[in-house]
Amino acid sequence: METWRRATAQDMVALRDLERIASRTGLAHVFGDLPYPDDDVLARWALLLDDPGVRVEVVEDERGLVALTAHDGSTLRHLAVRPDHWSAGLGRDGFLRAQAAGARRLWVLEANGRARGLYESLGWAPSGVTQECPWPPYPTEVEYAAP
Repeated sequence: METWRRATAQDMVALRDLERIASRTGLAHVFGDLPYPDDDVLARWALLLDDPGVRVEVVEDERGLVALTAHDGSTLRHLAVRPDHWSAGLGRDGFLRAQAAGARRLWVLEANGRARGLYESLGWAPSGVTQECPWPPYPTEVEYAAP
């Protein structure tokens, strides 16, 4: 089993970079070759790391961060795994950590079949609520809720 640790401000750029590579690889069919919002995502990580109500946890190897999860006691905010570690159980582990800490809802892109499959395999289901993603091309996000 991998070792999760609490992320610190020194991880901020690595968090952004992990999220970028996971998104670019897994969501290319959604975002295509649109520019990645590096500065906005970095600013969001700064806010999350500074928020005492949010727990950001990571797993790393010799090449850097491998997985991340961010949750606030009611919502899974972020979950990402470096593509070379997909299907190793880290996404499931991160999800279960957030759930054990009280997460009972999350938002996921409607077109993110990989993540939706994970959540549904763990018993979560769409709540019926949707919203627009804040990043171009503004795809639909679906809310999922615990059973």
